[in-house]
Amino acid sequence: MKDRTPLSASPLAPLLTPEGRALLDEVRDTDPARELAVATRLRREHPAELVSAALGQARLRQRAVAKFGAEDAARMFFTPNGVEQSTRTSVAAYRARRLKERGVTSVADLCCGIGGDAIALARAGIRVLAVDRDPLTAAAARANAEELGLAALIEVREADVTEVDPAGYDAVFVDPARRGGRGRVFDPEAYSPPLSWAIETARKAPRAAALKIAPGIPHEAVPEDAEAEWISDCGDVKEAVLWFGTGRAAAGAGKAPAIRATLLPGPRTLPSHGLPDPAVRPPGRYLYEPDGAVIRAHLVAEVAEQLDGGLIDPTLAYVTADEHRPTPYATAYEITDRLPFNVKKLKALLRERRIGTLTVKKRGSAVEPEELRRKALPKPHGPESVTVFLTRVAGAPTMLLGHPVR
Repeated sequence: MKDRTPLSASPLAPLLTPEGRALLDEVRDTDPARELAVATRLRREHPAELVSAALGQARLRQRAVAKFGAEDAARMFFTPNGVEQSTRTSVAAYRARRLKERGVTSVADLCCGIGGDAIALARAGIRVLAVDRDPLTAAAARANAEELGLAALIEVREADVTEVDPAGYDAVFVDPARRGGRGRVFDPEAYSPPLSWAIETARKAPRAAALKIAPGIPHEAVPEDAEAEWISDCGDVKEAVLWFGTGRAAAGAGKAPAIRATLLPGPRTLPSHGLPDPAVRPPGRYLYEPDGAVIRAHLVAEVAEQLDGGLIDPTLAYVTADEHRPTPYATAYEITDRLPFNVKKLKALLRERRIGTLTVKKRGSAVEPEELRRKALPKPHGPESVTVFLTRVAGAPTMLLGHPVR
Protein backbone atom coordinates (compact mmCIF):
# COMPACT_ATOMS: atom_id res chain seq x y z
CA MET A 1 0.00 0.00 0.00
CA LYS A 2 1.30 3.43 -0.92
CA ASP A 3 1.65 6.14 1.66
CA ARG A 4 -0.02 9.50 1.24
CA THR A 5 1.68 11.39 -1.59
CA PRO A 6 2.18 15.09 -0.81
CA LEU A 7 0.50 17.59 -3.13
CA SER A 8 3.88 19.01 -4.05
CA ALA A 9 4.76 15.68 -5.71
CA SER A 10 1.42 15.19 -7.49
CA PRO A 11 0.85 15.51 -11.24
CA LEU A 12 -1.26 18.59 -10.48
CA ALA A 13 1.61 20.35 -8.70
CA PRO A 14 2.36 22.89 -11.51
CA LEU A 15 -1.23 24.16 -11.35
CA LEU A 16 -1.01 24.57 -7.57
CA THR A 17 1.89 27.03 -7.77
CA PRO A 18 1.23 30.79 -7.72
CA GLU A 19 1.96 30.91 -11.46
CA GLY A 20 -0.38 28.00 -12.14
CA ARG A 21 -3.20 29.46 -10.04
CA ALA A 22 -2.82 32.85 -11.75
CA LEU A 23 -3.08 31.15 -15.13
CA LEU A 24 -6.18 29.24 -14.03
CA ASP A 25 -7.82 32.51 -13.01
CA GLU A 26 -6.88 34.13 -16.33
CA VAL A 27 -8.25 31.35 -18.55
CA ARG A 28 -11.31 30.53 -16.42
CA ASP A 29 -13.92 31.82 -18.90
CA THR A 30 -12.03 31.10 -22.12
CA ASP A 31 -14.34 30.44 -25.05
CA PRO A 32 -13.30 27.12 -26.69
CA ALA A 33 -13.40 28.87 -30.06
CA ARG A 34 -10.70 31.29 -28.86
CA GLU A 35 -8.55 28.72 -27.08
CA LEU A 36 -5.83 28.57 -29.74
CA ALA A 37 -5.39 32.34 -29.80
CA VAL A 38 -5.31 32.49 -25.99
CA ALA A 39 -2.76 29.66 -25.83
CA THR A 40 -0.52 31.37 -28.39
CA ARG A 41 -0.54 34.61 -26.42
CA LEU A 42 0.09 32.98 -23.02
CA ARG A 43 2.97 30.82 -24.26
CA ARG A 44 5.00 33.95 -24.79
CA GLU A 45 5.23 34.38 -21.02
CA HIS A 46 4.60 30.89 -19.58
CA PRO A 47 5.81 27.35 -20.28
CA ALA A 48 3.76 25.71 -23.04
CA GLU A 49 3.05 22.65 -20.88
CA LEU A 50 1.65 24.80 -18.06
CA VAL A 51 -0.55 26.77 -20.47
CA SER A 52 -1.96 23.56 -21.94
CA ALA A 53 -2.63 22.18 -18.45
CA ALA A 54 -4.41 25.37 -17.36
CA LEU A 55 -6.60 25.50 -20.47
CA GLY A 56 -7.43 21.82 -20.12
CA GLN A 57 -8.39 22.32 -16.48
CA ALA A 58 -10.54 25.33 -17.45
CA ARG A 59 -12.47 23.16 -19.92
CA LEU A 60 -13.03 20.50 -17.28
CA ARG A 61 -14.21 23.08 -14.75
CA GLN A 62 -16.72 24.45 -17.24
CA ARG A 63 -18.10 20.94 -17.80
CA ALA A 64 -18.18 20.27 -14.06
CA VAL A 65 -20.53 23.18 -13.30
CA ALA A 66 -23.56 21.01 -14.13
CA LYS A 67 -22.59 18.51 -11.43
CA PHE A 68 -20.84 20.59 -8.79
CA GLY A 69 -22.24 24.09 -9.21
CA ALA A 70 -20.31 27.15 -10.37
CA GLU A 71 -18.75 28.02 -7.01
CA ASP A 72 -17.21 24.61 -6.28
CA ALA A 73 -16.35 23.81 -9.90
CA ALA A 74 -14.33 27.02 -10.19
CA ARG A 75 -12.08 25.91 -7.31
CA MET A 76 -11.84 22.17 -7.81
CA PHE A 77 -9.43 20.08 -9.89
CA PHE A 78 -10.65 17.48 -12.34
CA THR A 79 -9.61 14.71 -14.69
CA PRO A 80 -11.62 13.91 -17.84
CA ASN A 81 -12.87 10.64 -16.33
CA GLY A 82 -13.45 12.39 -13.02
CA VAL A 83 -15.92 14.84 -14.54
CA GLU A 84 -17.64 12.08 -16.49
CA GLN A 85 -17.97 9.56 -13.67
CA SER A 86 -18.31 11.66 -10.52
CA THR A 87 -21.57 11.88 -8.63
CA ARG A 88 -23.75 14.96 -8.96
CA THR A 89 -23.55 17.03 -5.77
CA SER A 90 -27.30 16.77 -5.05
CA VAL A 91 -27.16 12.96 -5.20
CA ALA A 92 -23.97 12.71 -3.14
CA ALA A 93 -25.42 15.04 -0.48
CA TYR A 94 -28.61 12.95 -0.29
CA ARG A 95 -26.61 9.76 0.17
CA ALA A 96 -24.45 11.41 2.84
CA ARG A 97 -27.59 12.45 4.73
CA ARG A 98 -28.86 8.87 4.72
CA LEU A 99 -25.59 7.65 6.21
CA LYS A 100 -25.62 10.46 8.77
CA GLU A 101 -29.15 9.46 9.81
CA ARG A 102 -27.84 5.96 10.49
CA GLY A 103 -25.42 7.41 13.02
CA VAL A 104 -22.38 7.03 10.77
CA THR A 105 -19.41 9.20 11.79
CA SER A 106 -16.70 7.73 9.54
CA VAL A 107 -16.70 6.23 6.04
CA ALA A 108 -14.15 4.36 3.93
CA ASP A 109 -14.82 5.78 0.45
CA LEU A 110 -13.37 3.13 -1.87
CA CYS A 111 -12.81 4.15 -5.52
CA CYS A 112 -13.23 7.79 -4.51
CA GLY A 113 -12.49 9.33 -7.91
CA ILE A 114 -11.84 13.08 -7.73
CA GLY A 115 -13.61 13.20 -4.36
CA GLY A 116 -17.20 14.22 -5.08
CA ASP A 117 -18.72 11.81 -2.57
CA ALA A 118 -15.97 12.37 -0.02
CA ILE A 119 -16.72 16.11 -0.15
CA ALA A 120 -20.43 15.53 0.48
CA LEU A 121 -19.67 13.16 3.35
CA ALA A 122 -17.22 15.60 4.94
CA ARG A 123 -19.69 18.46 4.63
CA ALA A 124 -22.15 16.27 6.54
CA GLY A 125 -19.57 16.09 9.34
CA ILE A 126 -18.37 12.57 8.52
CA ARG A 127 -14.69 11.61 8.62
CA VAL A 128 -13.58 10.03 5.33
CA LEU A 129 -10.80 7.75 4.12
CA ALA A 130 -10.84 8.32 0.34
CA VAL A 131 -9.00 5.67 -1.70
CA ASP A 132 -8.18 5.51 -5.41
CA ARG A 133 -5.40 3.65 -7.18
CA ASP A 134 -4.87 6.17 -10.01
CA PRO A 135 -2.18 8.71 -9.06
CA LEU A 136 -3.68 11.67 -10.95
CA THR A 137 -7.18 10.95 -9.65
CA ALA A 138 -5.97 10.64 -6.07
CA ALA A 139 -4.02 13.87 -6.48
CA ALA A 140 -7.17 15.64 -7.68
CA ALA A 141 -9.15 14.30 -4.70
CA ARG A 142 -6.46 15.51 -2.30
CA ALA A 143 -6.30 18.94 -3.94
CA ASN A 144 -10.08 19.24 -3.80
CA ALA A 145 -10.20 18.40 -0.11
CA GLU A 146 -7.67 21.14 0.59
CA GLU A 147 -9.20 23.71 -1.77
CA LEU A 148 -12.62 23.32 -0.15
CA GLY A 149 -11.27 23.43 3.40
CA LEU A 150 -12.09 19.79 4.16
CA ALA A 151 -8.60 18.28 4.50
CA ALA A 152 -9.07 17.81 8.25
CA LEU A 153 -11.92 15.37 7.56
CA ILE A 154 -10.67 13.71 4.35
CA GLU A 155 -7.60 11.51 4.18
CA VAL A 156 -6.77 10.58 0.58
CA ARG A 157 -4.82 7.41 -0.02
CA GLU A 158 -3.42 6.21 -3.34
CA ALA A 159 -3.89 2.44 -3.24
CA ASP A 160 -5.72 -0.56 -4.67
CA VAL A 161 -8.99 -0.67 -2.73
CA THR A 162 -8.86 -4.45 -2.49
CA GLU A 163 -5.72 -4.06 -0.37
CA VAL A 164 -7.22 -1.50 2.02
CA ASP A 165 -8.57 -2.58 5.40
CA PRO A 166 -11.65 -0.42 6.20
CA ALA A 167 -11.67 -1.58 9.83
CA GLY A 168 -12.07 1.37 12.16
CA TYR A 169 -14.69 3.04 9.94
CA ASP A 170 -18.43 2.89 10.66
CA ALA A 171 -19.43 2.51 7.04
CA VAL A 172 -18.17 1.69 3.58
CA PHE A 173 -19.04 3.40 0.31
CA VAL A 174 -17.90 1.73 -2.91
CA ASP A 175 -18.20 3.22 -6.39
CA PRO A 176 -16.69 0.60 -8.72
CA ALA A 177 -15.42 1.68 -12.13
CA ARG A 178 -18.02 0.77 -14.74
CA ARG A 179 -15.99 1.69 -17.80
CA GLY A 180 -13.26 -0.32 -19.48
CA GLY A 181 -11.02 0.17 -22.48
CA ARG A 182 -13.99 -0.42 -24.80
CA GLY A 183 -16.50 1.78 -23.02
CA ARG A 184 -19.28 1.11 -20.53
CA VAL A 185 -19.27 -2.22 -18.69
CA PHE A 186 -22.64 -3.93 -18.16
CA ASP A 187 -21.63 -7.13 -16.35
CA PRO A 188 -21.43 -6.32 -12.60
CA GLU A 189 -18.62 -8.85 -12.23
CA ALA A 190 -16.63 -6.88 -14.81
CA TYR A 191 -16.76 -3.77 -12.61
CA SER A 192 -13.43 -2.76 -11.10
CA PRO A 193 -13.49 -4.06 -8.40
CA PRO A 194 -16.18 -6.70 -9.12
CA LEU A 195 -19.59 -6.25 -7.53
CA SER A 196 -19.21 -9.51 -5.59
CA TRP A 197 -16.11 -8.10 -3.84
CA ALA A 198 -17.93 -4.84 -3.07
CA ILE A 199 -20.90 -6.74 -1.59
CA GLU A 200 -18.72 -8.87 0.67
CA THR A 201 -16.85 -5.75 1.81
CA ALA A 202 -20.16 -3.96 2.48
CA ARG A 203 -21.45 -6.83 4.60
CA LYS A 204 -18.49 -6.43 6.97
CA ALA A 205 -19.18 -2.74 7.67
CA PRO A 206 -20.13 -2.23 11.34
CA ARG A 207 -23.01 0.20 10.82
CA ALA A 208 -23.96 0.67 7.15
CA ALA A 209 -22.71 0.46 3.58
CA ALA A 210 -23.66 1.84 0.19
CA LEU A 211 -22.61 0.54 -3.22
CA LYS A 212 -23.14 2.78 -6.24
CA ILE A 213 -24.11 0.73 -9.28
CA ALA A 214 -25.43 1.28 -12.79
CA PRO A 215 -29.20 1.95 -12.89
CA GLY A 216 -29.59 -0.77 -15.51
CA ILE A 217 -28.55 -3.53 -13.10
CA PRO A 218 -30.90 -6.55 -13.29
CA HIS A 219 -33.12 -6.91 -10.24
CA GLU A 220 -32.00 -10.52 -9.97
CA ALA A 221 -28.50 -9.27 -9.16
CA VAL A 222 -29.71 -7.45 -6.01
CA PRO A 223 -28.79 -9.46 -2.89
CA GLU A 224 -31.58 -10.46 -0.51
CA ASP A 225 -29.90 -8.69 2.39
CA ALA A 226 -29.69 -5.35 0.53
CA GLU A 227 -32.05 -2.50 -0.09
CA ALA A 228 -31.96 -1.30 -3.71
CA GLU A 229 -32.65 2.36 -4.42
CA TRP A 230 -32.93 4.03 -7.82
CA ILE A 231 -32.30 7.80 -7.75
CA SER A 232 -33.27 10.46 -10.26
CA ASP A 233 -32.43 14.16 -10.17
CA CYS A 234 -34.74 16.64 -11.92
CA GLY A 235 -36.23 13.75 -13.89
CA ASP A 236 -32.95 12.16 -15.02
CA VAL A 237 -32.02 8.74 -13.62
CA LYS A 238 -28.55 9.09 -12.12
CA GLU A 239 -27.73 5.85 -10.35
CA ALA A 240 -28.80 2.88 -8.30
CA VAL A 241 -27.50 2.17 -4.80
CA LEU A 242 -27.34 -1.05 -2.84
CA TRP A 243 -27.72 -0.30 0.87
CA PHE A 244 -26.67 -2.61 3.67
CA GLY A 245 -27.48 -2.12 7.34
CA THR A 246 -30.46 0.19 6.77
CA GLY A 247 -32.97 -2.14 8.40
CA ARG A 248 -35.05 -2.21 5.21
CA ALA A 249 -33.68 -5.31 3.49
CA ALA A 250 -35.75 -8.39 2.73
CA ALA A 251 -37.10 -10.25 5.75
CA GLY A 252 -36.00 -13.86 5.50
CA ALA A 253 -34.47 -16.18 2.94
CA GLY A 254 -36.22 -16.36 -0.40
CA LYS A 255 -37.82 -12.95 0.02
CA ALA A 256 -37.53 -10.24 -2.62
CA PRO A 257 -35.11 -7.45 -1.68
CA ALA A 258 -36.48 -4.11 -0.52
CA ILE A 259 -36.88 -1.66 -3.37
CA ARG A 260 -37.43 2.10 -3.51
CA ALA A 261 -37.28 4.98 -5.96
CA THR A 262 -36.12 8.41 -4.82
CA LEU A 263 -36.68 11.64 -6.71
CA LEU A 264 -34.52 14.71 -6.18
CA PRO A 265 -34.88 17.51 -5.31
CA GLY A 266 -37.03 16.62 -2.35
CA PRO A 267 -36.30 13.94 -1.61
CA ARG A 268 -39.50 12.06 -2.39
CA THR A 269 -39.27 8.32 -1.91
CA LEU A 270 -41.63 5.64 -3.21
CA PRO A 271 -41.18 2.21 -1.57
CA SER A 272 -42.22 -1.08 -3.08
CA HIS A 273 -45.37 -2.74 -1.74
CA GLY A 274 -44.94 -5.89 -3.83
CA LEU A 275 -48.01 -5.13 -5.96
CA PRO A 276 -48.95 -7.24 -8.98
CA ASP A 277 -48.83 -5.71 -12.45
CA PRO A 278 -51.62 -3.18 -13.06
CA ALA A 279 -54.59 -4.12 -15.18
CA VAL A 280 -54.62 -3.10 -18.85
CA ARG A 281 -57.39 -0.72 -19.91
CA PRO A 282 -58.28 1.64 -22.76
CA PRO A 283 -56.72 5.10 -22.65
CA GLY A 284 -58.62 7.51 -20.44
CA ARG A 285 -58.56 11.28 -20.32
CA TYR A 286 -55.10 11.36 -18.71
CA LEU A 287 -51.82 9.67 -19.50
CA TYR A 288 -49.05 9.48 -16.89
CA GLU A 289 -45.38 9.06 -17.70
CA PRO A 290 -43.64 7.68 -14.58
CA ASP A 291 -40.26 9.06 -13.54
CA GLY A 292 -37.34 7.02 -14.83
CA ALA A 293 -36.33 5.96 -11.31
CA VAL A 294 -39.83 4.59 -10.76
CA ILE A 295 -39.62 2.60 -13.98
CA ARG A 296 -36.12 1.25 -13.23
CA ALA A 297 -37.25 0.23 -9.74
CA HIS A 298 -40.25 -1.62 -11.22
CA LEU A 299 -42.68 0.50 -9.17
CA VAL A 300 -45.12 1.47 -11.92
CA ALA A 301 -47.79 -0.60 -10.14
CA GLU A 302 -47.39 1.54 -7.02
CA VAL A 303 -47.95 4.69 -9.10
CA ALA A 304 -50.93 3.18 -10.89
CA GLU A 305 -52.51 2.33 -7.53
CA GLN A 306 -52.10 5.95 -6.37
CA LEU A 307 -53.78 7.16 -9.55
CA ASP A 308 -56.51 4.51 -9.69
CA GLY A 309 -55.20 3.82 -13.16
CA GLY A 310 -54.11 1.04 -15.45
CA LEU A 311 -51.69 0.37 -18.29
CA ILE A 312 -52.42 1.11 -21.94
CA ASP A 313 -50.35 -1.95 -22.86
CA PRO A 314 -49.05 -4.76 -20.62
CA THR A 315 -45.44 -4.22 -21.73
CA LEU A 316 -45.27 -0.41 -21.50
CA ALA A 317 -44.82 1.94 -18.55
CA TYR A 318 -47.61 4.36 -19.45
CA VAL A 319 -50.40 4.69 -16.89
CA THR A 320 -53.83 5.96 -17.88
CA ALA A 321 -56.71 7.21 -15.74
CA ASP A 322 -59.99 9.07 -16.08
CA GLU A 323 -59.25 11.63 -13.36
CA HIS A 324 -56.24 13.82 -12.72
CA ARG A 325 -54.45 13.16 -9.44
CA PRO A 326 -51.19 15.09 -8.88
CA THR A 327 -48.22 12.87 -8.05
CA PRO A 328 -44.50 13.64 -7.88
CA TYR A 329 -43.75 10.21 -9.34
CA ALA A 330 -45.21 10.78 -12.82
CA THR A 331 -45.85 13.58 -15.30
CA ALA A 332 -49.50 13.95 -16.29
CA TYR A 333 -50.78 14.73 -19.78
CA GLU A 334 -54.37 15.44 -20.80
CA ILE A 335 -55.11 13.41 -23.93
CA THR A 336 -57.11 15.12 -26.66
CA ASP A 337 -56.80 12.67 -29.56
CA ARG A 338 -56.15 9.00 -30.21
CA LEU A 339 -55.14 7.97 -33.73
CA PRO A 340 -53.77 4.85 -35.41
CA PHE A 341 -50.20 5.51 -36.50
CA ASN A 342 -50.49 7.52 -39.72
CA VAL A 343 -48.09 10.32 -40.60
CA LYS A 344 -50.42 11.94 -43.16
CA LYS A 345 -53.32 12.14 -40.71
CA LEU A 346 -51.04 13.58 -38.05
CA LYS A 347 -49.65 16.16 -40.47
CA ALA A 348 -53.16 17.29 -41.43
CA LEU A 349 -54.23 17.51 -37.80
CA LEU A 350 -51.19 19.62 -36.87
CA ARG A 351 -51.98 22.02 -39.70
CA GLU A 352 -55.63 22.24 -38.64
CA ARG A 353 -54.68 22.92 -34.98
CA ARG A 354 -52.10 25.56 -35.97
CA ILE A 355 -49.28 23.68 -34.23
CA GLY A 356 -45.88 25.32 -34.18
CA THR A 357 -44.11 23.20 -31.54
CA LEU A 358 -44.26 19.40 -31.63
CA THR A 359 -42.85 17.28 -28.81
CA VAL A 360 -42.54 13.59 -29.64
CA LYS A 361 -42.21 10.88 -27.02
CA LYS A 362 -42.08 7.19 -27.68
CA ARG A 363 -42.36 3.91 -25.85
CA GLY A 364 -42.95 0.69 -27.74
CA SER A 365 -42.44 2.24 -31.18
CA ALA A 366 -39.62 1.78 -33.69
CA VAL A 367 -40.16 5.25 -35.18
CA GLU A 368 -37.51 7.83 -34.28
CA PRO A 369 -39.00 11.03 -32.77
CA GLU A 370 -36.83 13.33 -34.89
CA GLU A 371 -37.88 11.54 -38.06
CA LEU A 372 -41.57 11.93 -37.24
CA ARG A 373 -41.09 15.56 -36.25
CA ARG A 374 -39.40 16.30 -39.58
CA LYS A 375 -42.11 14.59 -41.64
CA ALA A 376 -45.19 15.71 -39.70
CA LEU A 377 -44.18 19.31 -39.01
CA PRO A 378 -41.67 20.48 -41.65
CA LYS A 379 -42.55 24.09 -40.76
CA PRO A 380 -44.57 25.74 -37.95
CA HIS A 381 -48.26 26.35 -38.60
CA GLY A 382 -48.95 28.68 -35.70
CA PRO A 383 -48.39 29.40 -32.00
CA GLU A 384 -49.88 26.21 -30.52
CA SER A 385 -47.98 23.20 -29.14
CA VAL A 386 -48.76 19.54 -28.66
CA THR A 387 -47.13 16.36 -27.39
CA VAL A 388 -47.44 13.18 -29.44
CA PHE A 389 -46.88 9.78 -27.83
CA LEU A 390 -45.81 7.04 -30.22
CA THR A 391 -46.87 3.90 -28.43
CA ARG A 392 -49.03 0.79 -28.52
CA VAL A 393 -52.57 0.36 -27.27
CA ALA A 394 -53.61 -3.27 -26.90
CA GLY A 395 -50.69 -4.14 -29.18
CA ALA A 396 -51.64 -1.75 -32.00
CA PRO A 397 -49.32 1.12 -33.05
CA THR A 398 -51.04 4.27 -31.79
CA MET A 399 -50.53 8.02 -31.56
CA LEU A 400 -51.88 9.80 -28.48
CA LEU A 401 -51.94 13.62 -28.60
CA GLY A 402 -52.12 15.77 -25.54
CA HIS A 403 -50.72 18.53 -23.33
CA PRO A 404 -48.87 18.50 -20.00
CA VAL A 405 -51.16 19.22 -17.08
CA ARG A 406 -50.00 22.43 -15.44
